[in-house]
Amino acid sequence: MKNNNTTKKYLGPKETEVIARLSYEKVSIITIKQFDDFFNFSPELRYQIIFRLRKKGILTNIKKGVYIFSPLESGPAGRNINEFLIASVLFPDGNYYIGYSTMYNYYGFTEQIYQTMFILNTTMQREKVISGLQFKIIKVSDKRMYGLEKIKANNAEVIISDKERTLVDLIYFPNPVGGLKKSFEIVKNQISNKKTDIRKFIKYASIFPSVSTRKRIGFIIDSCGLNSRKLAPLWKSIKGTSLITLYNTKSRKGRINKKWGIIENAAPK
Repeated sequence: MKNNNTTKKYLGPKETEVIARLSYEKVSIITIKQFDDFFNFSPELRYQIIFRLRKKGILTNIKKGVYIFSPLESGPAGRNINEFLIASVLFPDGNYYIGYSTMYNYYGFTEQIYQTMFILNTTMQREKVISGLQFKIIKVSDKRMYGLEKIKANNAEVIISDKERTLVDLIYFPNPVGGLKKSFEIVKNQISNKKTDIRKFIKYASIFPSVSTRKRIGFIIDSCGLNSRKLAPLWKSIKGTSLITLYNTKSRKGRINKKWGIIENAAPK
């Protein structure tokens, strides 16, 4: 592998100019428009410089016309990029949110550090590796695009699921924390220790498209001894629906909870 000093010998004067300017500007992500604002290059020269810097690993393509800048002094691994910024670049119209395991860690539901970022959105389904980071881009219904908030990441705004919305997702997609049994424990802890807005949680749960998720959330909140009147919107949303099992196993043995329409089968070992 070539070291940085060897690489520098192969940099032309224009490439060196670009690296110096972008380093001075402390740029992490750059678009073609920004490139043209910084440098008075012809389109042909700009194309050649970007092509050469991509080959040398100094620019990494995110999508057409958008690049991550990793200056030479960052070393072979490149510069640490705030992965939250990638989502806003991929979806400039704001039809996305960062969710699932990324938010499970963000809100302290688990201490596990995940190697994959989930971006839920209304237009795209794919997996992508960008600058060594794994992204799972999941297309979802418009009906799931609620309970979101904006936070700052390197002076840019990015969209994430808020805490109560993330708890709904935790029951819908519990695999990252070890399954439903563990996700139930996390939800119980949040409710019992008054770490969550229970009214908001119930509101979000009652409009979530998955009936099974609504039933499981209702069951687990009910087990915490919450006043039944507060649970009324959630209970009404599942009234008259078919029985489901509490855990996603083949076994349908267990006590039937008629209120929530759940077979209380045993948790998988």
